[in-house]
Amino acid sequence: MAEGNGSTRPRMQTRYFADIVPALKEQFGYSTVMQVPRLEKIVLNMGLGEAVREPRLIEIAVEDLQTIAGQKAIVTKARKSIAGFKLRAGVPIGAKVTLRGARMWEFCDRLLSVALPRIRDFRGLNPDAFDGAGNYTLGVGEQLIFPEIDYDKVQRQLGMDITIVTTARNNEEGDALLRALGFPLRERVSAEEAAS
Repeated sequence: MAEGNGSTRPRMQTRYFADIVPALKEQFGYSTVMQVPRLEKIVLNMGLGEAVREPRLIEIAVEDLQTIAGQKAIVTKARKSIAGFKLRAGVPIGAKVTLRGARMWEFCDRLLSVALPRIRDFRGLNPDAFDGAGNYTLGVGEQLIFPEIDYDKVQRQLGMDITIVTTARNNEEGDALLRALGFPLRERVSAEEAAS
């Protein structure tokens, strides 16, 4: 699973180096393979504003994130107090996991081949969810799309944000990388097509 000591690479990482790097190098006319965009990390984040009233939600979120990601989740805390939300600085309001290396590639593979196809009425990912620097964020409405989660033990459906951080310099490069990896991004619709 993990790199080093002669162990094998995850299959998506092997495909990236064998097929995707040469294709992207040719598509964008890079002079070296080091310019080709690659995945840097994947961040799974559950924001739980209701945890102010229900502290048990944090424990549930941390358990679910650890099960999905295969590594320890950290609890995120409020940075400042907001009276309107009855929130004080330092109160736990979420959980997150940052995946890198082999775990990141394996999670990406599971996300594309198992989790996304389990989303009800799935019609592809929004192609406009890039941040301008080639990074992509998608929202998932419930953690049940991951097969690692036992449906019978779920006490509460929790959504999460999945951020794919790349080394791409702009959205066009990030889009090309994710499409090459197999992300089911919808085709962009021009203003004229949308009006008709």
